[in-house]
Parts: sequence; C-alpha cells; structure tokens
Amino acid sequence: MTDVFAPATLGPVQLRNRTVKAATFEGRAPDGQVTDALIDYHLGPARGGVGITTVAYLAVAPEGRTHREQIVVGEHSLAGLTRLTDAIHETGAAIAGQVGHAGPVANGRSNGVHALAASRMPSPLSMQMIRSASSADLARITQDYVTAARLLVRAGFDVLELHMAHSYLISSFLAPGLNRRKDEWGGSLENRARLGRQVARAVRDEVGSSVAVTAKVSVSDGFKGGVTTDEAIEYAAMLDADGTLDALQLSGGSSLMNPMYLFRGDAPVSEFAATMPPLVRFGMKTPMGRGFLKRYPFEEAYFRDKALRIREAVSMPLMLLGGINQRATMEQAMADGFDFVAMGRALLREPDLVSRLQSEKAAAGVCIHCNRCMPTIYSGTRCPVIAPEPLQL
Repeated sequence: MTDVFAPATLGPVQLRNRTVKAATFEGRAPDGQVTDALIDYHLGPARGGVGITTVAYLAVAPEGRTHREQIVVGEHSLAGLTRLTDAIHETGAAIAGQVGHAGPVANGRSNGVHALAASRMPSPLSMQMIRSASSADLARITQDYVTAARLLVRAGFDVLELHMAHSYLISSFLAPGLNRRKDEWGGSLENRARLGRQVARAVRDEVGSSVAVTAKVSVSDGFKGGVTTDEAIEYAAMLDADGTLDALQLSGGSSLMNPMYLFRGDAPVSEFAATMPPLVRFGMKTPMGRGFLKRYPFEEAYFRDKALRIREAVSMPLMLLGGINQRATMEQAMADGFDFVAMGRALLREPDLVSRLQSEKAAAGVCIHCNRCMPTIYSGTRCPVIAPEPLQL
C-alpha cells in the first residue's frame, strides 16, 4: 500500500508527502494584496508537515472575485505572491495557487462590476442581475487564465489548481440548471464542458511542464439542476483523455446553491446570517433562506463512495477530500487507490496535524466539524474555538 507520508511526485513537482492543505478562503487580503497575515496562515500547515498548501481564490479578472477583498493575479500583486511562495518554500512544502473565476458566486456590488454566468440569473449576493457571458467574454476570460498562469509561474508557485467546482464560472457552465444556453456552450455535456476543457488546454499550453496543473471538480453539486455524479464521471473521463491535467481534486456542493453539501455537519445559520449585509440577512430569515444552509450528518471521507466511482473510470491521479481527520482514513484512501488526501477544517484547527499524525503522536485531529469557521471568512478565516476574536488586518 502507498504510504501517505512518503515522498511523491505530482507532475513535475517533487513533494515530501501526499497531503494537501485544501484551498479555503483565508480572508487575509483586505486590499487585494498579500499580507503578513496571509503568509502566516500558510506557514502554519507548511511548517506543520503538509506536502502542499493551497492559496485560495486567486481571481483571473476583477469581475471574477467573490468580493473585493480578494487577490486578482496581475503585475500589481506579483511581488506579494512571490514573497508568499518564497516563505513557503523555506519550510520544505510546495505551494499551489487556486486559479479561478467566481462567475455567479461573485458579488457584483462589492466588486463594482456585474458578475458573469453561463446564463442570466438574479444574484442573491448583490441583488443584481448576473449577465450571461458572451463568446467574446469567454475568449477574454480564457486568456485571463493564461495570463494568470504565466504570472503565478513567475511568482514561484509549484501547482496551479483550476477551480471547476462549487458553481464558479466553469462549474456554472457544467450545471444544466444554471446553463440554459442554446449555443455551442450549452445543451449536451460535451458543450457544457467546453469552457473547462478549453481553459485547461490553454493553461497547459502556456506553462508546459514547468509546474503541475490540477483541477478541483465536483463529484455532485447537490442541487436539482446541478452536476450529477454520472455527469461528473463523464467530465472526469473527458479531462483524463485530454491529458492536460496532472490530477483532479474531488469536491462537491455549490457555494451558490448548497454549500453545506460540501461541509456537512452543523449548519451555523445564525452566525452566518450575522456576517451578511442587512438585505441578505433578512432573506436568510425567510423559509427559503433558512433552507439555504441544509443539514447533512457528518461522516469522515463523506465523498468517498462517489469518488470511488470516478477512481474506477479514470487513470489520472486523484485527490480525496471530505472531512478527513484521521490517519486511518488517510491510509484507507491510499488503499482505495487515491493518490493524495486533501484536508481543510482539520488543519484550520490544528495546522501541525500532519506532522503529529506522521510521528504517531496523534491518531486523529480534534476538529469537531461544528462549521463555525465558515462565517469567519469575512473577518479572517479561523477556528473560533481557539481564536474567537476577528483578526486585526
């Protein structure tokens, strides 16, 4: 059986082990620039033993931010991103940048520019209409991915993770309930998959073998009209056949339609509502709003069954994600044929967990998946059990 703590390779990148700190929005770039707090956030798990730490939500364009307190990759942010990668490399860890366009998950009012999606729709975040992306928009955005990839390679990133899940732009094209187009970008799965495959090909053509290129994809969106597991298997097979990616990270849920499908466990409705603008806060008190944060019982590795179906269908490396907190679960993932394990909340609670699991000082983390960390993304993402006060940025 593969040892999760043994050295490994991901594309051209040599890693000290097979653990990945998954991308979770840090809330530490209030001016859209790398801060000392953002560097410290990633130094925690990097010093704590992970093979890769992932910087979340590096937007390829201004309208592609979820909100204005997010880094847009450009010459203006290059120096800070380089400072970040240099700091992580000193620990012996590798660093990934999650490259994406938020699409309908973007708050157009916060960004000062209307959001884009596969099809026109109302935004529950900005209370504006989201514009349907034109073919010209998609050509420009594909080039934005290429430009961002080029700059992130210059900044020293080892891995580029293309965000193709959670109802972000590429994911919104994949979901038939969000993509009602009648042109070459809509209808069949092959058409709906066109944007993701186009972006992956363009990025790979740009960076070659200088860095690893991966994608975060959904095993199921968890809402009616979202990507089903059967479609997820077909899409993964398309990406596998294209040969443009070094691995897929298997996630699920929708930041726009059903976020708790990703997180599972307790749904912190009141805490989350308190962070929202007044109009959104009011909406969350309605029956529809109360149903937004659904409740799913937590079980470790909750995407495993669906991920195993993808494992059977593709030959490319896969990263298992989904509430992984125990050494035994990581070992089971290796036995199942997965190549890496990705961890989020467990490392937010204990940044040194990987080192402690590897040295057998611990068999499991102490995160209880209360999900009270979710609402802290607007004041510095943290575990409120150990850091109850907002960060001073």
